[in-house]
Amino acid sequence: MATYHVENFGCRATQADGAAIERQLLDRGLARASCATEAEVVVLNTCTVTASADQDARAAIRRIHRENPDAQILVTGCYAQRAPQEISALPGVSLVVGNSHKHELANYVSPSAQDGSFVPLVRLAGTESGVIVGDIFAHTELTAAPVFGAEGFDKTRPNLKVQDGCNNRCSFCIIPYVRGRSRSLKLEQVLREVDALAAKGYREIVLSGINLGRWGRELTPRANFAAMLRAILEQTEIEKLRISSVEPMDWTNDVIELVASSPRICKHAHVPLQSGSDKVLRAMHRKYRPWHYADRIERIRRAMPDAAIGADVMVGFPGETDAEFEHTRALIEQLPFTYLHVFTYSSRPGTPSAEMPGQVPVQVARERNRVLRELVASKKLAFMQSFMGREINAITLTHFDGEYTEALTDNYLKLRIRGEHASNQWLVSVINGVERDALLSNAARAA
Repeated sequence: MATYHVENFGCRATQADGAAIERQLLDRGLARASCATEAEVVVLNTCTVTASADQDARAAIRRIHRENPDAQILVTGCYAQRAPQEISALPGVSLVVGNSHKHELANYVSPSAQDGSFVPLVRLAGTESGVIVGDIFAHTELTAAPVFGAEGFDKTRPNLKVQDGCNNRCSFCIIPYVRGRSRSLKLEQVLREVDALAAKGYREIVLSGINLGRWGRELTPRANFAAMLRAILEQTEIEKLRISSVEPMDWTNDVIELVASSPRICKHAHVPLQSGSDKVLRAMHRKYRPWHYADRIERIRRAMPDAAIGADVMVGFPGETDAEFEHTRALIEQLPFTYLHVFTYSSRPGTPSAEMPGQVPVQVARERNRVLRELVASKKLAFMQSFMGREINAITLTHFDGEYTEALTDNYLKLRIRGEHASNQWLVSVINGVERDALLSNAARAA
């Protein structure tokens, strides 16, 4: 039987896309290979949010072509949408399919009817250039492909993408240009997908999107994120929902109250910050000010004292002075963050910030990155230590290292439970130790 392998790069929305691609390929009669070196077709589902994301994709293409020269490499995702000709010129690449045609990808990958071997992807796709990319802004609706039911799929914490695209135009961000306008999965389809995932045995679902908090704004009739959450709680049987990244202005009082009051929603808020400087936020074209952001975080903490609270932060944005960086550092020190994703600014061709004066030297930006990482590491450690001797709920993952089973707590902390436990189980553990990056427990019982 013909075989495939999918590698995903980037955000949870991309991971959800990758799961949908796998489902498409399985439905076309292909079999999943254990790794890229054993596959006849390798699909790379790429990210392009930073220059390093592009570099990672190119490195993967070179590695796979070197280790498996007979494989046909198909590249899709955000990098494929942004720079298809650049990718198609790389040795080993057979076909480039942009986000505009990702939903049709399986049509370009099919065994021949005669002997099960692959028709060359370019010929099957009917393109001499090896590129299939169209206008992403022509897409006005979002449809979901089922991601469950395949033998070997991870039975823990699937991503359900309910929103794609973004109508914001942050000056540093390329994503709206490769994902298109904001589009939402209709509520009835959201509910069907959640029900189907729950019926297949999933116990926690991660709701994901490119601008998740904008869900429903373009639907007719107009809807909102809180209404979707409430409908899922009222009309489905899923045990736990986890919310991925939501912009600060979309953490409304209604959303905060709903997340805080429901035992079926994980106590976890990821709220992108980017900068604590008012001037830098304005240059970024962000829609909030530092004091607005601080108010949202403080409201979340008052409503959920044990919640994980994280943020994306960018250092080295063009024109960022030492004083403006200090505003960011001071705000982070002030607020109750439990983790951060710290990024060094990466110029993206075609974005307004790429042409801005005052580009920050790389060594300065890297030092600012280090300062923030050290600051948040101390905050995370203090947060973890606050759970010593307390009971905490966690869902078991698939990894067992011979001594501990890995789990993830309701409030987004890594937990290592002594002994081997089946995956996809909600357990209650008493915390009796803290490692650098994980809580430890010697025993657990069913939740």
